[in-house]
Amino acid sequence: MSPSRLPTDPPGYFGRQQQRIYDFHETLNQWCSDSTPYLHTCLFLCRYHCFFFLKNCQPRRGEFNVYSTFQSHEPEFDYLKSLEIEEKINKIRWLRRKNQSHFLLSTNDKTIKLWKVSERDKRVEGYNTREENGQMRDPAFITALRVPVIKPMELMVEASPRRIFANAHTYHINSISVNSDQETYLSADDLRINLWHLEITDQSFNIVDIKPANMEELTEVITAAEFHPLECNLFVYSSSKGTIRLCDMRQAALCDRHSKIFEEPEDPTNRSFFSEIISSISDVKLSNSGRYMISRDYLSVKVWDLHMESRPIESYSVHEYLRSKLCSLYENDCIFDKFECCWAGNDQYIMTGSYNNFFRMFDRNTKRDVTLEASRDIAKPKTLLKPRKVCTGGKRKKDEISVDCLDFTKKILHTAWHPTENIIAVAATNNLFIFQDRL
Repeated sequence: MSPSRLPTDPPGYFGRQQQRIYDFHETLNQWCSDSTPYLHTCLFLCRYHCFFFLKNCQPRRGEFNVYSTFQSHEPEFDYLKSLEIEEKINKIRWLRRKNQSHFLLSTNDKTIKLWKVSERDKRVEGYNTREENGQMRDPAFITALRVPVIKPMELMVEASPRRIFANAHTYHINSISVNSDQETYLSADDLRINLWHLEITDQSFNIVDIKPANMEELTEVITAAEFHPLECNLFVYSSSKGTIRLCDMRQAALCDRHSKIFEEPEDPTNRSFFSEIISSISDVKLSNSGRYMISRDYLSVKVWDLHMESRPIESYSVHEYLRSKLCSLYENDCIFDKFECCWAGNDQYIMTGSYNNFFRMFDRNTKRDVTLEASRDIAKPKTLLKPRKVCTGGKRKKDEISVDCLDFTKKILHTAWHPTENIIAVAATNNLFIFQDRL
């Protein structure tokens, strides 16, 4: 299937006013138990709430229903630094499912939490020493021995915090990534990356520290970090200078010296005042096979081969037509927007977001691409998405939109792709859209 076929049928739409979607993970690969009438789950974050959506298993239906909602973080105040810590959630990551419950990590600027989401559809009745409400019974009134029985009850979904990992980051956490061993994970802020064990909350190991002795000498910050999907000793992290470093934890306890560095030489013809800003990498994702990785800067998506550091093997322009508008984008701070990117399950397609609620898909085999729009106009089921085109010249066709008419307040920063099916999810400010391929 090529991106030209990706106008999808039907779309799912979920709008929530006054709350912005800050992150959602590639959660469509989470399988529910056979006893539940669902196939896929999707989770995203609005401000400080976690929302679960579950897809109905009936064929040819694109319906997702709310499965569970819970509040992950509360606002806090650091009295030592006189700093207010928002409840806003920055990242979520799933753990591989081992039983009937779901486990996930969520983080705000300072605190990471491990959550367990489980179902209850049965309850125990007929206790001897306590009442149904939990109150203990007076032994003097216990005259007969009762055998507790299990009775069915209305399905209840519970979310409970299992671990809280705090007090390890001086700066705001921008990334968390679960290791392939499912026992450890990393968390990254602007200057440091820490390694945690899921069973140990009061201790972490600093594996990357780029903070200089003199902060005036600081030239770059960490923007994203991720573990290798197959090799538990490898991880990558990107920087604001447009570089990606691959580190091997077997070499040293502190991975300040990278094993490989991926950096594309700058084109002198495109050098400008904004070059350093637009070269900053906002997201990096390793492919499902572990052989490749993609990086997203402000104007493009690049595909790297882990065996070749000198240059990317593929480069895709996302919105090159904005290069002439960098000055105005700098003035309204849009140039600092952090767009994410994602792989399709077969590593053949790449998806990332843009402005005007546009999102872009690229076919690595045919080199074809398509621009689609997520809006309320196509929120009805079985509505086909039509490819959109942006016109940079004075004349434009009927189905084109002028670059001067783009709405920079509408942007798609977060995207996710199902690992085995053509189902995608995109977040447009305070709306979540779920699309699937035509059936």
